[in-house]
Amino acid sequence: MKLGLRLDLYRAATLAVPVEQVRTAEDLGYHSVWTAEAYGSDALSPLAYLAGLTTRIKLGTCIAQLAARPPVTLAMHAMTTDALAGGGRVIIGVGVSGPQIVEGWYGQPWGKPTARLRDYITIMRKVLAREEPVRHDGTELSLPYTGEGALGQGKALKSIMHPVAPIPIWLASGGPRNTELCAEITDGWLPMGIPPDGSHFEPLERGWAARGGRPDDFEIFTSLGIRITDDVAGALDGMRPLTAMYVGGMGSASHNFHRDAMARAGYPDVAARIQELWLAGRKDEAVAAVPDEYLERNTLLGDEPRIRSRWAEYTPPAGATGFIVDGRTDAELRLVADLVDAT
Repeated sequence: MKLGLRLDLYRAATLAVPVEQVRTAEDLGYHSVWTAEAYGSDALSPLAYLAGLTTRIKLGTCIAQLAARPPVTLAMHAMTTDALAGGGRVIIGVGVSGPQIVEGWYGQPWGKPTARLRDYITIMRKVLAREEPVRHDGTELSLPYTGEGALGQGKALKSIMHPVAPIPIWLASGGPRNTELCAEITDGWLPMGIPPDGSHFEPLERGWAARGGRPDDFEIFTSLGIRITDDVAGALDGMRPLTAMYVGGMGSASHNFHRDAMARAGYPDVAARIQELWLAGRKDEAVAAVPDEYLERNTLLGDEPRIRSRWAEYTPPAGATGFIVDGRTDAELRLVADLVDAT
């Protein structure tokens, strides 16, 4: 199993990149470091910064939001950052976010997300391939643009810059349509809420079949949290508010991908109840409704003996090739590396 380091920079009011922690992860042999974005700091700038302060660790976005930038712009960011990093180090993970952010923050229509993803990733592929000037006639995105307000003078162009190495494109998804698309046209999957019954493989298999089988290098990275602590109950209580906020309030009653992810993970009734309480303004009750077993499902908590005992019983999701680790201390990163090496 490969290991990635998760950085939650986008949740903070000020930006502080933990360079020494990233260097520790690199020294420990971690495969990658991952940034994200919501409506604060962006996902690409910290990676460009880290490109000059590290030497080997791969630099991934988990995720770059579709609505944040046109596909050619994301391809330009990716090529530029990878050139700064020396080549072969950038992974672009993309995702649609939700209609609250797409329409409320970026001022774009929600439209048809699956169709937009297909157009977006196809255009990125064409930019990075540099085989010819980029033309694409999609249902959601087209180049050159010929829609309302166009002068009709758009010209198909080919990137001036040459990528220094291939740049993988991964997709974050949870629902079956986007997961099938992920398997069909991308290089890796960042799953949101893997069902315990293994049914997540059905859309993946359909997507891989459409491209002639699963590529040998297709990656599936899931999340793994770790907290070394003598106060397991206190650690769980510290995790509950953020989980309740995402499940209950990061979206609307009709569109909340975090609620859906919790439901797919085997907690549909709990997810619905948390959202109901949160939207009713009963946030303390929503926080209290988050069950311990859900929080510990993908998080190793406790002192080192307890963590090692739980790891011995832990079964990674079927097909997973890596973990994106949420660890706050060097000791936690080292312990995960030790556990994986010993498996």
